[in-house]
Amino acid sequence: MKEKNHFDIVVIGSGPGGYASAFRAADLGKRVLLIERDKDLGGVCLNRGCIPSKTLLHISKVIHEAKELSQAGVKFSKPEINLGKIRDHKDKIISKMNSGISQMAKARKIERAEGTAIFNSNDEIQVSNDQITQKFSFNHCIIAAGSSSAMIPGIPENDPDILTSRTALELNEIPKSLLIVGGGIIGLELGQVYASLGSQVSIVEFLPHLISGADRDIVKPLERRLKNQLHKIMLSSKVTEVKRGSGGLFATIDDGSGVKKQNYDKILVAVGRKPNTNTLKIDNTTIECDSKGFIITDDFKRTSVKNIFAIGDIAGNPLLAHKATHEGKVAAEVICGLPAAFDSRAIPNVVYTDPEIAWVGLTENEAKERKIDYEKGDFPWAASGRAQAVGAAQGKTKVIFDKTTKKIIGLGIVGSGAGDLISEGALAIEMGSDAEDISLTVHPHPTLSESVGLASEIVEGTITDLYLPKRERP
Repeated sequence: MKEKNHFDIVVIGSGPGGYASAFRAADLGKRVLLIERDKDLGGVCLNRGCIPSKTLLHISKVIHEAKELSQAGVKFSKPEINLGKIRDHKDKIISKMNSGISQMAKARKIERAEGTAIFNSNDEIQVSNDQITQKFSFNHCIIAAGSSSAMIPGIPENDPDILTSRTALELNEIPKSLLIVGGGIIGLELGQVYASLGSQVSIVEFLPHLISGADRDIVKPLERRLKNQLHKIMLSSKVTEVKRGSGGLFATIDDGSGVKKQNYDKILVAVGRKPNTNTLKIDNTTIECDSKGFIITDDFKRTSVKNIFAIGDIAGNPLLAHKATHEGKVAAEVICGLPAAFDSRAIPNVVYTDPEIAWVGLTENEAKERKIDYEKGDFPWAASGRAQAVGAAQGKTKVIFDKTTKKIIGLGIVGSGAGDLISEGALAIEMGSDAEDISLTVHPHPTLSESVGLASEIVEGTITDLYLPKRERP
């Protein structure tokens, strides 16, 4: 093989983890090839996930806030929805971000290959597109090929009115009626977007609760809002079949007490994601995967093949962009001989609905399951002047501490800006902070962030913003 087709590091996928690992490796002096199947860099997160969805969610939130302001004496006329301009706005943001990543790659002299990558062996990869097929050899490879939307039996995959998170974000039209299969993060975020733009949205969820990973008390404020925004929420239910009829798509829904058929203009399937290992011809290597197709890695993000690493969604849960970014840097640094490992104690989860939900570390449910003796500080935002002022009084902040070690083990927040507020909890867990550390940290007033300190004051027994019965301190 020609020397020009040999690289120190080949990175498959240019999502948050992929470009982070490529950039870090290039900064450390390695010759890097970045492979991306799409024309633009950024992966699913930038082009078809995180960024476009948050752009649309912002629009949705503003529409809702404008309605709520009528109660405060400010009334706006009914919004006029120009779908074309909304798409243009979304696409402009994506294009700007694409350009930024491309410029950074160019500045680092990272070479690129566009096409689908497959392994030929443990040290050779093949990249193909409509025009050309190329082979590349490498000293090391970082797999950051991501994941794709999972489907369920009984729902046709080739019907244009059956949407995934990818096609739903294209926003080609606003259906009169929309059924969302899945009451998790993606389903609820897109449900609010489409509801605010005029769709009659229904959700069917197999489990008895929405957002099963979070504590019920943290989810309840969102559930209350969704009951007013959405047409119907069907819990402990499942879609067994979807067929096309004269009135659109007919979904057969089993709620445990019987089977019902209902027609919808479009159906969005949001039941999770599956790793893209099936596209890589992993069988041509000795890389080991688990039963679900996720690549098995160690703390250094190394696979069973010592010169091949895997990061991000394809390396298993949690399937989060910020986790992938940190893993990407670890993989690059390990390859370059630096002392690095992915040993994060806490990875934040955020649901960008209105209100937002965020949690980090252990939930209260997880603490109970692990039989951890804990205590919690539960601060209602109804007692926060800032929350009252911005119409967020339904929110709450919950801090969980280990009674034995006195250290923080979890933080849950529901309310405006929860995704921004949760970072304090992540840092506190990483630093091993206790209730006193957090309660004595001076938080600015009036802010929503001070709710974290006030929740910790509840545990310390020093809070003055609430009246609580006195208790003996050890």
